[in-house]
Amino acid sequence: MAHEIERHPERGPKDRVEGSQLRMIAWELTRSCNLSCAHCRASSESGPYEGELTTEECFKVIDDITTVAKPIVILTGGEPLLREDVFEIAKYGTEKGLRMVMAPNGTLLTPENVKRSIEAGIKRISISLDGPDAATHDDLRQVPGAFDAAIKGISAARDGGLEFQINTTVTKRNVTLLPEMLTLARDLGAKEHHIFLLVPTGRGKEMEEDELTPEEYEDTLKYLSEEGDNTNVAIQVTCAPHFKRIMLQSHSKMAKTIRGRGCMGGISFCFISHVGDLQPCGYLELDCGNVKREGFKKAWEGSDVFNNLRNPAMYKGKCGICEFKNVCGGCRARAQAKYDDYLADEPYCVYEPKRCDSSDGEKAEIAECDR
Repeated sequence: MAHEIERHPERGPKDRVEGSQLRMIAWELTRSCNLSCAHCRASSESGPYEGELTTEECFKVIDDITTVAKPIVILTGGEPLLREDVFEIAKYGTEKGLRMVMAPNGTLLTPENVKRSIEAGIKRISISLDGPDAATHDDLRQVPGAFDAAIKGISAARDGGLEFQINTTVTKRNVTLLPEMLTLARDLGAKEHHIFLLVPTGRGKEMEEDELTPEEYEDTLKYLSEEGDNTNVAIQVTCAPHFKRIMLQSHSKMAKTIRGRGCMGGISFCFISHVGDLQPCGYLELDCGNVKREGFKKAWEGSDVFNNLRNPAMYKGKCGICEFKNVCGGCRARAQAKYDDYLADEPYCVYEPKRCDSSDGEKAEIAECDR
């Protein structure tokens, strides 16, 4: 699933950490899926799943979203192409002025549904490749033939004129293959390559031995920062908010191209589950309201969780006193998974704030870093 499938070209780089400027929504239209990926946050299976929103309910959610903003809407799953009405929903959102994109796994893409995607107004799709060949990709996807089917789907999108990006989830299994993956994304003609750092939720909880250590995360992000300055395929990194801190420290040219804060969950981004639950992101399953129960606008503006996330003064530990907190924010899902506290330290960040007065438990006063 893609959390940041595309950056809005009209948005400026200025963050509104204390506000609620909605820029992007990931919408799990269905939890049904034809794959069984080892790292899946939703532990998706074939389904059917009870309580999924009807077509008319989806239209109502779109209407409610437009009263708040005109964000990018990522139609995801599960596998969104398993919903028979996915193109109706995409077309309705397009007609309402939303930028509709989609995150299929590629295995069900055909020239016909590529054409239907374009006709429905879908501007881009994301397809996940977690290795440069069938052996590595299929190992994580746990379905033989998944790689070849995804490549075939990518070819259909490319030949049909549908813009696409490649998503890659990094683990110990494939981290050494990142150079090959970056080359593959370029050779396939991807518009961008989005690198996801594993978050231990869903089936990902069972992959503890495959997670990179905090030090390995840091080294990987430094490598990606360097590569991003030397490739013609734009690199975006998701679920590693300290990537922006690394880019600023290394004076990377990429720092000026990535808009917004490292972690946008609950601030400019949110996730809608298959039953309408609103969450900061797909990995952070906290009760922030339900779009069927109280509507999108009320949940987005009134959730205590969202409002806590929008207030950096609420953050604890070294994240609370870090001079980079307004451009990073730490991964709140990892904090929740490790400490059962979404406002706690980011457990995979090795950086120590420059000023920290912990002797009396008070937070030191630290100036914001330049954006």
